[in-house]
Amino acid sequence: MNFSKFPLAEYIDTLLDFLTDHLAWITKGISEIMSTGMDAATDALLAMPSWLFILLVAAAAYKAVGKRMALGTILGLCLLDNLQLWEPTIETLVLVLIATFVAVAIGIPLGILAAIYDGAHRVIMPLLDLMQTMPAFVYLIPAIPFFGLGPVAAIFSTVIFAMPPAIRLTSLGIRQVPADLVEAADAYGCDRRQKLLKLQLPLALPTIMAGVNQTIMLALSMVVIAAMIGAGGLGGEVWKAIQRLQPGKGFEAGIGIVILAMILDRFTSKVGRNKSADQ
Repeated sequence: MNFSKFPLAEYIDTLLDFLTDHLAWITKGISEIMSTGMDAATDALLAMPSWLFILLVAAAAYKAVGKRMALGTILGLCLLDNLQLWEPTIETLVLVLIATFVAVAIGIPLGILAAIYDGAHRVIMPLLDLMQTMPAFVYLIPAIPFFGLGPVAAIFSTVIFAMPPAIRLTSLGIRQVPADLVEAADAYGCDRRQKLLKLQLPLALPTIMAGVNQTIMLALSMVVIAAMIGAGGLGGEVWKAIQRLQPGKGFEAGIGIVILAMILDRFTSKVGRNKSADQ
């Protein structure tokens, strides 16, 4: 039997055209505001001498993790400075931190909603499956008409790609709070807000921080793909090296991404372990 093809692509194109026609003025305004903020943050960090920035990050690493982390931070960031990748490194750091902040600001409330309400859980979880299995390149397609080429479109696609772990692990952490503790809170007359803020969120915090850690790692994994729509930074250096067949330059920029990933991973992992030990 021959069946006509279901016009899924046409429906998606029509939906995107409709949203672009009616919402583009809002997204372009958001794009201008975010672009101005990103430029200001990048310029402020670049105005600081690289050695001072390295010492400040190393001091924070020493306080949060220990001497080995501080030494590794100094060596890694000094290597990036020596390779003349300081400006792309700062651009990537700003992009990843902003994308992570937006993803966490959206993801944690959605995770709480999914943990508290079974109906929301049944709706949100299949959407997360779709977000996590969809190829990352697909997220670049709607980003361009809404936000144009540049780092803001890259942030949009990065947020969509990196958000699922924050939602999943927030929901998981709250749902794993022991039932007897929840019953005890109910017995003492705690309302839903008190139970969430005083019991469930503090106990779920290590799991939530694990979600934040994974969100950062996924955001970093998107920087090369996002460079295809003008994100710049270390991903832009990798993309230029690919276009110019310069494997050495690409490897240098790739090492920069790895160094940033290791620093951010150690910071967030340590915070999660500290919170777990405090419980």
